[in-house]
Amino acid sequence: MTDEMNDAEDWQARAQSAEAALSRVQAEAEARLIRAELKAEALRAGMVDLDGLKLLDVADLRLTEVGDVADAPAVLARLKRAKPWLFGMAMSSSSAANPPRPEPPRTRHANDLSHEEWVAARAALLRRR
Repeated sequence: MTDEMNDAEDWQARAQSAEAALSRVQAEAEARLIRAELKAEALRAGMVDLDGLKLLDVADLRLTEVGDVADAPAVLARLKRAKPWLFGMAMSSSSAANPPRPEPPRTRHANDLSHEEWVAARAALLRRR
């Protein structure tokens, strides 16, 4: 009888441990989903640096039945009013440089090559044929 009680207690402890692990994993998955949804909403709102999301308290945010963050646009609108420099066009102090003009590769004369370079170039040329 005591063996049966010990087995039952052991299984009950295992079940409680599994339920605790499952709830912990579900909470972590929900937190990751909230962060991903906030990133997507922040990009839609025009956030320049996604590090600004660290300023938000995500503990209050919940997911809807569909999997979206409830009131995410409102949360980001409040952040945009409070810290407008996180949104909008990225400003740069550098000017746009023109790319260099493409130049054809310069050919080297066989007299300018060392013997090893000449042998390698000749072998490459013969391979192309």
